[in-house]
Amino acid sequence: MTKSLLRGGFFAEGYTEACYLWHMYTTLLRTGAIAAAMAVIFGAFGAHKLKEVLDVAELANWETACRYQFYHALALLLTALLSLNHNQKHCKTAALLFGLGILFFSGSLYLLSLRNVLNISASWLGPITPIGGLFFISGWLRLAFAGKAD
Repeated sequence: MTKSLLRGGFFAEGYTEACYLWHMYTTLLRTGAIAAAMAVIFGAFGAHKLKEVLDVAELANWETACRYQFYHALALLLTALLSLNHNQKHCKTAALLFGLGILFFSGSLYLLSLRNVLNISASWLGPITPIGGLFFISGWLRLAFAGKAD
């Protein structure tokens, strides 16, 4: 029923469907690009400014957070491209899971790294990091089924 934009379906199934697909594509593309830009900014901030105030373990956590944020920003960009030609429901769910993974995994590592600088209690952050990892894994597994029909 759903034709992709790349297969000439832009006007074939109606304007509203085409608009939805295009909106989803551009939203995922922008979200992935912004997440990637933020990962680069955070990485540069860590390499140039935070190395003066963080210890070795905290800086390693910061770098891990940046690296995984960047990987999954690229995954969002890939998902945007796949959404043009594959099952949009699976792509949308995968993108949501990647976004939650960035928030929970990288976000908790950023806060864990800065806990002494910000003077916050981080006891509640430890369990959040693996939840973010589960979101990442779930996103990749959901993306594996993006080629399947609804």
